[in-house]
Amino acid sequence: MSILTTITPLGSYRNDSPYPFCPGCGHKSILDNLNAALVELQVDPAQTVIVSDIGCSGLSDQYFITSAFHGLHGRSVTYATGIKLAQPELTVIVVMGDGGTGIGGTHLLNAARRNIGITVLVFNNFNYGMTGGQHSATTPTGAVTSTTPGGNPERPLDICASVGVNGAGYVWRGTNFDTDLTERISEAILSESFALLDIWELCTAYFVKSNQFTRRAIDSTLEELGFETGVLYRDGRPEFTVAIREAGLSSLGRPPDGPQPIPSEWTAQLDHPFLIEMAGSAGGRVRSAVRIGAIAAIKSGLYASQRDDYPVTVKTGHSLSRLLLANRPIDYAGSEQPNVLVVLTDDGYRKVAKRAARMTGDAVVYVLPEFSTIDTPARVVVLDPATLPGRIGKGDLALVVLAAVVEHSGVIPIEALRSAVAAGPFGESNLAAVAHGVALAAK
Repeated sequence: MSILTTITPLGSYRNDSPYPFCPGCGHKSILDNLNAALVELQVDPAQTVIVSDIGCSGLSDQYFITSAFHGLHGRSVTYATGIKLAQPELTVIVVMGDGGTGIGGTHLLNAARRNIGITVLVFNNFNYGMTGGQHSATTPTGAVTSTTPGGNPERPLDICASVGVNGAGYVWRGTNFDTDLTERISEAILSESFALLDIWELCTAYFVKSNQFTRRAIDSTLEELGFETGVLYRDGRPEFTVAIREAGLSSLGRPPDGPQPIPSEWTAQLDHPFLIEMAGSAGGRVRSAVRIGAIAAIKSGLYASQRDDYPVTVKTGHSLSRLLLANRPIDYAGSEQPNVLVVLTDDGYRKVAKRAARMTGDAVVYVLPEFSTIDTPARVVVLDPATLPGRIGKGDLALVVLAAVVEHSGVIPIEALRSAVAAGPFGESNLAAVAHGVALAAK
């Protein structure tokens, strides 16, 4: 037995509600052309979303049987982008006014740059019609509006050029009077790219009255500005959601990247929080050394928290790194006074000098020979890498000194530190640095 299903083509995507627009407003004809395009394409209304902006055009979505989303002024392109990213199979159409292109201009540029597959219909009537006819980003130079009574001194935004040069897949400019508007909307939707139609029209409530603007004036303004009409840009590069999904195909079947557990193989004898602070210079791999120390601590059954401090210049100046260790979960890592302070360079010392002076007698400061007279009540231990055989490079010094501190203080088993440094492409040289540190601690 076979079951036959008859599918009746939709004759309209409009509901029964009448439009609320002013007599002569271009919005009605644009929406009628959108409806005709949807009928022509026969897209599934349940798989179609009209995203509306603020303004008179923002009323549009409620007159269609599709899904809809209505949000903040100028942000409709961002909502549409999110909808398309979440469900690429949807047909997503944005209806927005020229006001939204000014308020959300950067959203337009970035959507074009990404070539996200949404279709944007700009209802361009050169002013904010809903709120009293204020000038917008597309108001022609010299035009009179409620906020430019002496004539607009600004050049209007060329929406098409802006998105076109930034990679939009399909860009068209015309008017709501153009007889091919339905065809162009269909073409834009079928392009499956970031498609924008800049549709010039008349705001009969304000702009027409203030400027004696007519249909013919639209043509003359286009000519005066040198704005071409028709399909202005086409870009065949892959649509964004397609591109990112194809890029992710190589990782299919593999477990997602995420935190890798660090097994505890040693036991640290620590019954209270213990803070180690290293003070060096950018490029001295201070943060890397402390990160290795954190891994070694976790391998020893401890909890570890690392906090770094460096200037925005990144490659110059100080580099501080603090490693807080505890035998229980660390709820607060903001302790100020370290149990151990390590001073490696002048840059680091300048940042911790006051802190060193406030340390207590039960704390320890490890320093290189040039800082042996450091002002601190803490016990000072001088480590001199020059006593080691061979030369210790600048990039190895932090790890060498950290290994010496670990060996000297006994806060972490040195075997845990060796295990932590052994992995990775620099394992051999890091193990050599740890060996130097152990030797340094013995001197």
